[in-house]
Amino acid sequence: MSATPIALGIIPARGGSKSVPGKNLYPLGGRPLIEHTVVSALAAKSLDRVIVSTDDREIARVARAVGAEVPFLRPAELARDETPDLPVFQHALATLWEQERYRPDVVVHLRPTQPFRTAAEIDAVVALIVTSGADCVKSVRPVAEHPYKMYRLTGDRLVPFLDTPERRRRGPDVPRQSLEIVYLSAGVVDAMRREVIEQGSTEGERVIPYLVDERRYVNLDSARDFVVAEAVLRTLAPLEASHS
Repeated sequence: MSATPIALGIIPARGGSKSVPGKNLYPLGGRPLIEHTVVSALAAKSLDRVIVSTDDREIARVARAVGAEVPFLRPAELARDETPDLPVFQHALATLWEQERYRPDVVVHLRPTQPFRTAAEIDAVVALIVTSGADCVKSVRPVAEHPYKMYRLTGDRLVPFLDTPERRRRGPDVPRQSLEIVYLSAGVVDAMRREVIEQGSTEGERVIPYLVDERRYVNLDSARDFVVAEAVLRTLAPLEASHS
């Protein structure tokens, strides 16, 4: 990969959402949710283009109005509840190549459900995948809910989620500080080499972390989460003012 790779920002934003109908257009801070991601992506210096992959014409209209490209509409069969990320990226890459002979070096995944990422975070992730030689940079955050203390159901019985010799020896009630730190995929900014996607993966062999700013982290899965996000937005206002 060259020192200045072609980095394509992809914002997947399907129209259907059962948890929050019309979620990608749901208002947050007086603006449609997707607008927050488009604005930060367009402000990033490392992205060659910013496109929205959607099946929904209204999402496409709003995205174009704030400056994103919508060069195609995603087929309905790639916009179902159970549709994973990989075929969405593969479809975008194949369509851009067929229609425009456009082929990026890096794909940057920008989820609308993480509206508070900054342009600087996007640029940092792109720089990291270039300098590290990794297949993927994944944004993560440490979690307190350790899998060591988790269970799963087998019939009507609880069994340890991690059934290891150490877990059987020590039991679940151990100090959290004695456990290895574990990380959860945060979904704020992820970057992948194009070849990794073409080979059928969204991670590849070598994945390295980007630790997110937890003050900006939200997880928008329900209407209640939007109430939380509005509160987070208010706390971020003085932070943004101090950096301006």
